[in-house]
Amino acid sequence: MTFSLMSSGKVRDIYDVGDGMLLMVASDRISAFDVVMSEPIADKGRILTAMTCFWLQVLSDISPNHLITGLPEDIAEVLGPIPVSAAVIEGRAMLVKRAEMLPLEFIVRGYLAGSAWREYAACGSVHSVPLRKGLRQSERLDEPMFTVSTKAISGHDENVDLGRAAGLVGAGVLEEAKRICMRCYERAARLAEDRGILVADTKFELGWIDGELCLCDEVLTPDSSRFWPIEGWAVGSAPPSLDKQPLRDWLEATGWDKQPPPPALPREVVEATRDRYLLAYERLALMASEAP
Repeated sequence: MTFSLMSSGKVRDIYDVGDGMLLMVASDRISAFDVVMSEPIADKGRILTAMTCFWLQVLSDISPNHLITGLPEDIAEVLGPIPVSAAVIEGRAMLVKRAEMLPLEFIVRGYLAGSAWREYAACGSVHSVPLRKGLRQSERLDEPMFTVSTKAISGHDENVDLGRAAGLVGAGVLEEAKRICMRCYERAARLAEDRGILVADTKFELGWIDGELCLCDEVLTPDSSRFWPIEGWAVGSAPPSLDKQPLRDWLEATGWDKQPPPPALPREVVEATRDRYLLAYERLALMASEAP
């Protein structure tokens, strides 16, 4: 078995373990505005891994995916002893098939929030697509909206229109990506709403494995999604979020210029962030798995 660190991102460390497989390890690091905070969020890596494994199973009939196993005992059986501390990977690792990733991220939006709301308020459009007049902040869109951005190696992602996206990957591939992402969002949104959470928007990444377009990377986690408790949602205001949006709000309130180094996070901000991630997991993956 080979075992080498292939990349270390803002959150995930990815190891090449040979035979067309990767070991993806979600750390407790948290980033905002493309900057990693100095303070970890306890158990965040476990939560992200458990939620991704849950959703990949729920959505497996819509799209194949890269997951081989997220169970520690199965990973150990496949790989044997590995030169990484068990404490580092326990519950945080997924053994996955290596994929040829598309150079795009796909965002499905069900509600008018975040940067989409800011654009609409200023221009009446989202990703330069005009929407009907009179929509308010956090309002449910008439139908979910499929949007695309580039994946920046450094700096910020860039929104692209569907024409440019088709030029990058091909019109047929983009249409298949849209089909997968829209169906995944619609199913996830229904399940989440049954559990008391609205999926305002979420990001998907896709790649080629053995000639098939597959769901890859994280799926429907608080890092890649905007989750709202139904009881806190009201059109015309920004609902409380079970994700890292409140962390972003706190950082912006400090006047930070969004360049390293970031301000130190107070203990109460760190603990509140962990509580939100844990509640999202409990309401979505845990409650759904325990349902009769």
